[in-house]
Order: sequence, then C-alpha cells, then structure tokens
Amino acid sequence: MKNFLLLSLVICVLSCNKTAKKSSRDFTTTFEKSNGLETPVYNEVISYYKDLANTYSEISLLEFGTTDSGNPLHLVVYNTEGKTQKEQLKNSKKNRILINNGIHPGESDGIDASMLLLRDIVQNDSLQKTYQNSLICVIPIYNIGGALNRNSHTRANQNGPKEYGFRGNSRNFDLNRDFVKQDTKNAATFAQIFHAVNPDVFIDNHVSNGADYQYAITHLFTQHNKLGGELGKYLEQEMRPFLEKSLANKGIPITPYVNVWGSTPEKGWSQFMDSPRYSTGYTTLFNTFGMMVETHMLKPYKIRVEQTYELMKSMFDFTEKNSSKIKSLRAKAVETIIAKNSYPIQYKIDFENPTEFMFKGYEGTYIDSKITNGKRLFYDKNKPFEKPVKYYNNFNTTKTVAVPKAYIIPQGWYNVISRLQNNNIEFSRFKNDTILHVEVNHIKDFKTVSSPFEGHYLHYNTEVSSSLENIKFQKGDYLIPTNQNGIRYLLETLEAEAVDSFFNWNFFDTILQRKEGFSSYVFEDKAEDFLNKNPLIKAEFDNKMKIDTTFNKSARAQLNWIYTKTQHYEKAHLRLPVFKIVK
Repeated sequence: MKNFLLLSLVICVLSCNKTAKKSSRDFTTTFEKSNGLETPVYNEVISYYKDLANTYSEISLLEFGTTDSGNPLHLVVYNTEGKTQKEQLKNSKKNRILINNGIHPGESDGIDASMLLLRDIVQNDSLQKTYQNSLICVIPIYNIGGALNRNSHTRANQNGPKEYGFRGNSRNFDLNRDFVKQDTKNAATFAQIFHAVNPDVFIDNHVSNGADYQYAITHLFTQHNKLGGELGKYLEQEMRPFLEKSLANKGIPITPYVNVWGSTPEKGWSQFMDSPRYSTGYTTLFNTFGMMVETHMLKPYKIRVEQTYELMKSMFDFTEKNSSKIKSLRAKAVETIIAKNSYPIQYKIDFENPTEFMFKGYEGTYIDSKITNGKRLFYDKNKPFEKPVKYYNNFNTTKTVAVPKAYIIPQGWYNVISRLQNNNIEFSRFKNDTILHVEVNHIKDFKTVSSPFEGHYLHYNTEVSSSLENIKFQKGDYLIPTNQNGIRYLLETLEAEAVDSFFNWNFFDTILQRKEGFSSYVFEDKAEDFLNKNPLIKAEFDNKMKIDTTFNKSARAQLNWIYTKTQHYEKAHLRLPVFKIVK
C-alpha cells in the first residue's frame, strides 16, 4: 500500500509538471492580441512554432534547404503519434496534407489561421482524436524574403492587416509563377518538401483581387479536366461539394474563385486554368488534390482569417472521412497514364457546358470618375443581389501528344537535368557512345511575349515537326523512362508544345540561333552546283519562286533556303535536345 501511494505521488508530480509546462507558455497569437488587426513578423512566427514544438510532442519543426533570402524553409508537422522525422513523412499511412502559407506575404491570412489551428488541435483532446489519422504539414511562410520586406502600403486594394510583407521575394520573383521553372532556391526547396511529404491534399492560402461581392472566401480547386480521369471526377463531384456544404453548415458562404477582370461577375466567368507554373498546377503533376484558398481583399482581416481556419478544418474532415478512397485514386492515377498512348497538353474553355449556381453579389455600374475623364466601375453595397450565373468550369482538350517509351537528353543540358533531379525523376546514363533510332522534334513555329515575365521572355503557341532519325548519343547522356511516378512532370516539361514546357520557359533558346552562316558571294557558286545535282530540290525551289511573292523578291532568302537544304546547314538549329524512344 505504501509503495502504491508513493507511485501515485510520482505520477501526480510528473503529470502536474507536464501540465504546468504547457500552461506556463502563452500561445496567444499577435492576431488575437490585436483583435484581428495584425499579423506577426517572420521571426515571431518561427519562434511561435519552436515553442509549440518544445511544448507539445505532437508538433515537430523541421528545416529544409534554403531560400533566396538565405534562410531555410521550415515545415511544421502535426502527428498524434509524436515527433516526426523527415524520412518518416513520405511513408506515413496517414492522410498527408501540405499547407503553404505566405507565398505572397501580403496575403497573410493562412499564416495566422495555421498558427491558430495547430495550437487548437494540440490543446484539444477532441480535435486530436478527430485528426488522429492525419499528418498535417504546414510551411509557415514560404516567401521569407517578401515577409522580411514589411510595409503598410503595397496592398492598395486590401483591408488589413496593418502591416504585411511584399509580393516579390528576395530577388523580386513572384513565387507563384516559379514552381515548374524553379528559378529560385525557394522553388527548389519547395520541391524537396513536396516530395518528402508526397501529400494527398495540398492547400495554398491566398487573398484575391478583382471584383467585389458578398463572399469573404472563395475556392480555387485545380481544374478538374486537367487533373483528369477518376481524380478529376472525384474532386469535382465529391471533394468540392463536401467543402461547400461543410462551410455552409458553419454559416460561411463560399463561391468558386471569381475570375473576373474588367467586368462584373453576373455575366459569368471561367474557371482559372492552373498550369504547372502555379502551385496547384505543379502539384497536379504528381496526382495530388490541390486547391487555393482565396479570401476577399475588401473584407475585414479578422473574418478572412477565421474563415480560412474553418475551411482548412473542413478539408481535414474530408480527408479523414475519405482517406482510403483518396489514396486509392492517387495510386491508380499513374498506372492509368502510363497505360495510355496519348496525353493532353493543351485545353480550351467549353462554352457549351457551363455550370449554373446562385451567386451573391453587389450591383455594379459604370459611373463618371471624379479624377479622370473616363468611367469607373462602382459596386453598390446597398444593392446586394442573389441571382444565377454561369460558371465555365469545363475544358476540352485541344492538343495531345504521344507518350514515348523514354526521353533522351544530352548531358550538356544540366540546367534541365538538375530540375529533373529536384523532382525525383528516375534516369540512367549511357555507359558507352550509342546510336539509336529516335524521334527528333524541330521547332516549327512559336510566338514570344514582348515584355519580360518573371525573368523570362516566355514562348507560346509553339508547334513542332517530327521525324525519325539515327542519332549518336555520348557516354553519360541521360535516358529517362516514362514508366515512373513522374510521368506527368516529364510530359508537361519536355514536350515543347505544353504550356509550361522547358522550351517555352527559354531553357533551350540557344537552339533558336544559328552559329554558322555563309557569305552570299561565296555560296552562290555552291548553291548553283547543289541545285544542278539535286533536281527534285531544284523543282521545289522553282515552284516556291512562282507562288511565294515575298520569297521571290529576296535574293538573300532564296540563298538561305538553298543553304538549309545542304550539308552545310547545322543540325542543331531549331532541333530540340530532347529525343524520344517511341513505343
């Protein structure tokens, strides 16, 4: 009996000490202390999570890589089973959820909502039980450089918080345009985190700009046709309706992201097509269910944070309820793509099949500006309405490519290879010089933007021509099979006609410029001799002279045409250094 009392006393002391340790730390956030008007600075956010991790075994604070700011990226992990190591993330059988905050640090809603939510979960036994099958991973602030560049003025259209970070990162990149091209250390480290977690669901928290309406929060799921197959159907028919209904039951109305610029929402709008430059477009490449949260910039900051909090909880609820289904769909997605002979890379809006729903807006009119001599858009909050609108959320495929058995990339293109490595792409290297019969692509046509965009002059409307040739590859060149988890990533980056291909992002621009040429006075004699020895080409030349009036007027263009038919013309010009072994 005496020993029993002694043991009870020890247990009580230990228990009381544990309780005292937890209660002695104040986890009231800056957001709460300011009554929803302020958001903490970067160092305060990290210190908060360090204290949370030191106090609660369910919270881990991990460091990954580095960013353009010189600071590492942090990942906060909630796991009911205790501390979590990096190597345990990917193989966890739990629902793996990855939340990204502060990609645009002026849009800080998710930063505060995540701090509140993780604290509430670890301090509430009921919530811990509810999310016992979830591995919740949070990037506290992704754009650290932008967060450190704090001000009160750059978000001219936004209602709070009092101070916030800047949209551009330390090198003035918009990080939500960098996921596939990975110009920044931030993006490379994000890829490291993403593949370490391999999330089933990804949430990126933002604040919207654009039209005015009654909603304080909107959702921007990845485009379901692009996600494709059973994944796309499940997102559109199960995940999205659940989220909308769950929030409605909490008294929070939500609408699809109002993708309207320069007009009013009652005319309807199309769903945003998130290509791989964007976060949810990138996560789609690895069959993750992705969504952006877009709160409305004109609504009070306190309301925006609270509704972001509730949306994340609703998404956690969905993943807990549907864990096995989500994992099954993701597992089958890669097999389905590999089994097919073609893959869609371009889409257009299906204007024949819109979705109609009741939209809560404000009456918008154009009135005379008091400043300029033009008209201005004015939303009258005294005239709210609820009326049906057309939402064009279906897209049709306009371009497909044949899925090759493998790609081959010469080793000199290390800037491409490094990005494949960042994304866990599997490959081997030729052990000897090798001649193979492969598909060769040449750039047939393309357009280029006239102004710089995120450090590039982006190409678009790219077209290629294909041929089968014997090509000699060098020892050390890369052989990349498509039969792997990263098949979508390979198709979206290595197929030049894909919207965010490496070609379109200027990785291969050196092939667009010829390195050798000719002097007309020297080549004239060679051109004449060439045409005399090649009558079929001579006939083609004569016909072009007859039908192409512009060509007929340019002697230089005529000689150049002949030059490109001769052996003098360099093979590398316009030839993509991405070769295909066809199925």
